[in-house]
Amino acid sequence: MHLPITPPAAPSSPPELPVNWVVCLCADWCGLCRDYAEVFAQVAARHPDSRFAWLDIEDEAELVGDIEVETFPTLLVAGAGGTRFLGPLMPQAHTLSRLLDSLAQPGQPVTPHLPSTQALLRGLAAAPQHWIKTA
Repeated sequence: MHLPITPPAAPSSPPELPVNWVVCLCADWCGLCRDYAEVFAQVAARHPDSRFAWLDIEDEAELVGDIEVETFPTLLVAGAGGTRFLGPLMPQAHTLSRLLDSLAQPGQPVTPHLPSTQALLRGLAAAPQHWIKTA
């Protein structure tokens, strides 16, 4: 899977969790995931307030850790305050945009991060090669 990526930058301090992460957990062998990659990148461009990342769960198994992925694509929406969504999502631009818009509304529930989710986000913060370039 080849998506536009942000070039690595020299870290100036230990990575912190950004306010919003939108992470697609897929597999390169999955045709549905390959088709969704461009759609995901297009939605990322429309949401500059979030950091989007694409992870092949097999190639990046160490980074994915103990997070269970049973259906593709699986989406993680999270931030410093906790996990907002973790589960399968129909691979359509309007479905993803609608989910992100609804999660941005005040008062939406946030679940404290599981250790596996927090580890994944910290790993992603230190791995810009997985971030989707939006500018």
